[in-house]
Amino acid sequence: MAAGGLSRSERKAAERVRRLREEQQRERLRQVSRILRKAVAERSAEEGRLLAESEDLVTELQGRSRRREGLKRRQEEVCDDPEELRRKVRELAGAVRNAKYLVVYTGAGISTAASIPDYRGPNGVWTLLQKGRSVSAGDLSEAEPTLTHMSIARLHEQKLVQHVVSQNCDGLHLRSGLPRSAMSELHGNMYIEVCTACTPNREYVRVFDVTERTALHRHQTGRTCHKCGAQLRDTIVHFGERGTLGQPLNWEAATQAASKADTILCLGSSLKVLKKYPHLWCMTKPPSRRPKLYIVNLQWTPKDDWAALKLHGKCDDVMRLLMDELGLDIPHYSRWQDPIFSLATPLRAGEEGSHSRKLLCRSREEPGACGRGTPPSSAPVLGGWFGRGCTKRTKRKKAT
Repeated sequence: MAAGGLSRSERKAAERVRRLREEQQRERLRQVSRILRKAVAERSAEEGRLLAESEDLVTELQGRSRRREGLKRRQEEVCDDPEELRRKVRELAGAVRNAKYLVVYTGAGISTAASIPDYRGPNGVWTLLQKGRSVSAGDLSEAEPTLTHMSIARLHEQKLVQHVVSQNCDGLHLRSGLPRSAMSELHGNMYIEVCTACTPNREYVRVFDVTERTALHRHQTGRTCHKCGAQLRDTIVHFGERGTLGQPLNWEAATQAASKADTILCLGSSLKVLKKYPHLWCMTKPPSRRPKLYIVNLQWTPKDDWAALKLHGKCDDVMRLLMDELGLDIPHYSRWQDPIFSLATPLRAGEEGSHSRKLLCRSREEPGACGRGTPPSSAPVLGGWFGRGCTKRTKRKKAT
C-alpha cells in the first residue's frame, strides 16, 4: 500500500477515471462550440436543451469569442477620412506650438516608407513569424531617412521638439541630421559597435550594418578595438534582453526628457514595448500632472485611452500635413550631407573581409559601393538585428 492509502492498481484506476472525465468534458465543449456556431433558427430542440444544461461552457466559449474578436479588431489598420485627419492635425499643430517641452517617441512605423517592415502590422516581422512565414526585406543599406525623420530633425532645429526617444535600430534618425545628444536609441543602432573594455566605452560608427554575425545574447561583431584590442560588440537590444550600454541607448537623457515633458508625441509605435517602461510615462506623477499624449498609428495601442488625441494615419501623411500647418518646410535628405560619413571610423588594414554587408556611399554610382558577398535585395534577411534576433518568435515545425 502507498502512503496515501491507495494501491498501485487503485491509483491507475482513479487516473483512468480522471482522464475519461476530461475527455468527456472536451467532447461536450466541442459539441457546444459547434452548436453556438449555428444560427439560433437552425438549432434543434435537443441542441437547445444541451445549451441550457451547459450554461458554464456557453459563457466560457462566448467569452473566448469576444476576446478573439477584440484581438482581431486591435490588429486592424484604421484610417481617418481626409477631412477628419486634417482637423486632428490642426489640433496637433496647436499642441506642438504651445508645448513647453515636447518629446517624440518613434517606432518602426516611421520607417516603413523606407521599405523597412514594421513589427506588428499586417505584414510586420512578428506577424509573419507568428504565421510561420519567413521575413524578407530589401537591402537595408538602401534605406534612407523618410519624410517623417526629416520633419522631426527640422522640428528639433526649430526648437519645437526637445528630445527623440526611438525604438528603431535602423540608424535613420542619426542619418537625418538629428544631433546625437537629442536622441535616445533605446534598442541600439545597426551602424554602431562599441568596445566595453575601454572606459568610457569607445564607439565605432561604421558605414555598414555591423550586426551580420550577431544575434540574441551573442553580440561580438568579429572586429577588435583599435585602442586596446578587445572584441567589439554591437549595440542592439533584442526582444528579451535588457539594454545596459550608455550610448547610443542614452537612457539617462530619455528619462530626464520624459520627466520634463509636458507633451509627448508617439509616431508609428504600437507602444506594447514602450508601455513597459514606467519612467517614460511619468507614472509616479498624479494623472493631472502627466504629459499630454498624442498618438499617430493605424492600429490600436495600449495607451489610446490615455491619449488627448489619436490620429489614425500613416506617419508621413500626418507629418506632411503638420509641417504645412506649422508653416515649416521639410528638408530633403541628401547622401552628400549624411552625417554618418563624417562620424564613421574606417576599417583598418586586414578588416575589409570582416563583413559582407553592402557599404553606404555618398552617391549610388560611387564605385565599390557593395561589400563582398552581398545577397540580392529579395533574399531573406539572415543575421543580426533583423534576422536571427527575430527567430525567437518563429513557429517551429514538430519533428517527425
